[in-house]
Amino acid sequence: MISSFDPGTEFLTPERCYIVEIQNCAHDPACSIARARVAPGVTTQLHALRDTDERYVLLHGQAEIEVGGGPSLPVKPLDVVLIPAGSSQRITNTGDGDLIFLCVCTPRFNSANYINLERPGG
Repeated sequence: MISSFDPGTEFLTPERCYIVEIQNCAHDPACSIARARVAPGVTTQLHALRDTDERYVLLHGQAEIEVGGGPSLPVKPLDVVLIPAGSSQRITNTGDGDLIFLCVCTPRFNSANYINLERPGG
């Protein structure tokens, strides 16, 4: 099976980034892949994913990422960031253009596992 990228399906999330779901389907529950886009100067919502490991694969732009309450670290194209399940995370676009990266979740992303850490009670 082939999952094709369709930029026309991009949508803005409350997380302050734009997402295109490339693959997130029941017949492949082990993994999902999405393309994320963050505008210059924007920091995504502090959040965690319950029971889901995530990897960011940077494709374009420059950023600083915070994982698990650690310090902000610079990331650049083709860097891979591992975000263990339950770890807090957010990324800031520090460049002049859009930040583009892949989000690879194992098992596949389920919105029920999303934990907003910016509001009281998560």
